Amino acid sequence: MTKQSVNVTQPNDDWLNAKVASKEYPNKTDIINDLIRREREREEKFKTLKAAIEKGLASDITDDSVLDIMQRVEKRMIENGTLPDTGRS
Repeated sequence: MTKQSVNVTQPNDDWLNAKVASKEYPNKTDIINDLIRREREREEKFKTLKAAIEKGLASDITDDSVLDIMQRVEKRMIENGTLPDTGRS
């Protein structure tokens, strides 16, 4: 792991300290790493969704319902690991 120096605003430092004090996280480093991990996951989901929308816009019209399409996309995202399986399908 590489060492970094990060400056944060006082309200953000207070928030980080509160998370550590509540024992939600053992330290500020774990909080920052978790936030970065979640943002990277969010970006990947957005890229997947954007690609699906672009593909859909470029494709022919379908008789499938919006629900059918959403379920297919959700299933594919679960299969490729970009969406956790919550057992909804």
